[in-house]
Amino acid sequence: MGDKHGNVVHLFERECSIQRRHQKVIEECPSPINSSELRAKMGECAVMVAKASGYVGAGTVEFLVSDLDRSFYFLEMNTRLQVEHPVTELVTGIDLVREQILVAWGEKLSFAQSDIQLNGHAIECRVYAEDPDNDFLPSPGKITRLRVPQGPGVRDDGGVYEGSEVSIYYDPMISKFAVHGKDRDEAVERMRRGLAEYEIGGIKTTLPFFREVLEDEEFEAGRIDTGFIPKWQERRTKSPINPCEADLALVAAAMAFTKSQAAIQGLAVQPASQASRWAVAGRTARLNQRL
Repeated sequence: MGDKHGNVVHLFERECSIQRRHQKVIEECPSPINSSELRAKMGECAVMVAKASGYVGAGTVEFLVSDLDRSFYFLEMNTRLQVEHPVTELVTGIDLVREQILVAWGEKLSFAQSDIQLNGHAIECRVYAEDPDNDFLPSPGKITRLRVPQGPGVRDDGGVYEGSEVSIYYDPMISKFAVHGKDRDEAVERMRRGLAEYEIGGIKTTLPFFREVLEDEEFEAGRIDTGFIPKWQERRTKSPINPCEADLALVAAAMAFTKSQAAIQGLAVQPASQASRWAVAGRTARLNQRL
């Protein structure tokens, strides 16, 4: 970020390698693949690019990093405040939108490079009205149910409501769902809990995709690159049972247990919908116990 008085700073990096059709779907700050040395070098290069071009405002300098020797290469500069800015705000505590407005007004940056500190870890999932099982094609329609997660370290930047229509004429993004934790492990757990509680009815969304990815061993280990989604899909097809089937199995088992217990005690069997709620509640409780 630069101002009109020659001040330029960097606000660390964001990991944006998980993409479909070359567009990001999951972002993190800081990157799990970066070292402090690499982070410093990238920051210096980003500042050099901005100063050389006399850049004013917020922008993102993108680099490609080699898996072989950790060298990095300039890709492009996005001259705007990007979709994933919440993760930077969560770890730095700086309101980038406010700062952008002040800079445009002609004010100096309100902070120096030495003032910017990394505080914990943040993850953002871009919630889209798309069908992950159909090559992420758009899924327009009316939102019949909307339940947005709340709680510590949770942030949802959304503009839809229950009953609103996702149009075919605009970008199908529903919200930017982000979490913050003291480290990456806590951020991952909070994202898992948030995704388990996030409900959108009436249309297909990327929520089931995110729930599976956040449970993936490669993601959990921070082994991320731009080919992550194809490789994840390959691992998924080889899995003996996917998470969706596992959830259905849990529901079926709970219903069977309820029926058998009722038969033993001579009681009426609970409606299937009620038994399902018990099963889902049990899964959410186990998630919360891990926080």
